[in-house]
Amino acid sequence: MSGTRSVDEHLADILRSVRPLEPIELHLLDAQGCVLTEDVLVPVSLPPFDNSSMDGYAVRVADVEKAGEDAPAVLEVVGDVAAGAGRPPEVGPGQAARVMTGAPLPPGAEAVVPVEWTDGGAGGGRADAMTAHSADPSGAAGEVRVHRPVTARQYVRGKGSDVRAGSVALEAGSVLGPAQIGLLAAVGCGTVTVRPRPRVVVLSTGSELVRPGAPLGPGQIHDSNSFALTAAARDAGAIAYRVGAVADDAATLRTVIEDQLVRADAIVTSGGVSVGAYDVVKEALTGLEGTVLGGAEPPGGEDGENGGDGEDAGGEGAGSAEGARDTTRPPARVEFRRLAMQPGKPQGFGLVGPDRIPLFALPGNPVSSYVSFELFVRPALRALMGLEPVTRRTVTARLECEEPIASPEGKRQFLRGRYEPPAAGEEAGTVRPVGGPGSHLLGSLARADALVVVPERTTEVARGDELEVVLLD
Repeated sequence: MSGTRSVDEHLADILRSVRPLEPIELHLLDAQGCVLTEDVLVPVSLPPFDNSSMDGYAVRVADVEKAGEDAPAVLEVVGDVAAGAGRPPEVGPGQAARVMTGAPLPPGAEAVVPVEWTDGGAGGGRADAMTAHSADPSGAAGEVRVHRPVTARQYVRGKGSDVRAGSVALEAGSVLGPAQIGLLAAVGCGTVTVRPRPRVVVLSTGSELVRPGAPLGPGQIHDSNSFALTAAARDAGAIAYRVGAVADDAATLRTVIEDQLVRADAIVTSGGVSVGAYDVVKEALTGLEGTVLGGAEPPGGEDGENGGDGEDAGGEGAGSAEGARDTTRPPARVEFRRLAMQPGKPQGFGLVGPDRIPLFALPGNPVSSYVSFELFVRPALRALMGLEPVTRRTVTARLECEEPIASPEGKRQFLRGRYEPPAAGEEAGTVRPVGGPGSHLLGSLARADALVVVPERTTEVARGDELEVVLLD
């Protein structure tokens, strides 16, 4: 174990070690939450044709320019224009076509009169709506009385008025949310090239851990860390897989992690990283040379599906390719450190397996593991996805507390708190600590929406002090 490091140094080491995942092509819904790696050009204008923005009648402007309540313009209805109904009728002088929202503007028409400005073809006063075509097909013929004039292009959505063919629909770096996916679908893109969401395997360690819902035996507790960290990974945008708690046995833990490499872009463990006699994570992940976790190919790996493409591509033989690869890649190892922070002093990080998968060994206390995830794992996952910024948003807030709060000298403390945005006319909001500094206080963590940062050289903070706050929502 090396000497004490700062929070910033540890995060910098992590971010230097991870690289964005290679782009892949995905169907639209599979790409939700992913980041585009190339501009998407519009293949078809949106809308692809002039269309009506109202249910009404497509008309020529000159035919209704003198229309009024007492002297409506009477026009011949030459047919219906429904969305997707095929070729629309042509509108000549003195004529109108009944048109639905989104349907093409028929040839000859210049504007659309809303149905509420007409009698709806019923021969009486103003209509509130059209009669359903199935109930009265005759509405597509006969006459309509128009009570108000319209101007050219009124209630017409022009072709390409949203986006034009050949323009950029979305730029590289865009995150695909519901609106972006809707736009891509509207312009006809069925697939996109993105950086995929990272696959994260989460596991807890400890022989005392029992799955929630199961009865507790003597000395046992329910496993909360793997559930909280799996939820945190999903919240960060990852595809997370929770593995059942692993007992305090180094060989078992190493085997479990090796088995998970095939579906992992990152691995997160909790517990077993301190200085106790049963800190199994540190025992299992120290001295990995010659093991699969240490970068050795698994038995049959060169002939298997996972190893074939890259290993045999060099032509001269797998041995020389393997040697060249190892000299250019970082070593597969996990380093355990003490960080100048509270909670979360013991930490482990490294790259494991032939593909150098990032592994985060977090402390076992629930608050420590969650804070560590927010500070170190979440930024790494966002870096894998190519998302910016990688860290949570921070603000400055005034501390609200009844009594001064002590903080250990030389450590950056992360208190849990509730943040209130600034009131009108104020520059800074306020933050009130929730619960105490204990790393086991899950109840207070569940009520917090922020982390209150107390700097390393500050040993006491009081009401009114301005502090950095990491927003968790």
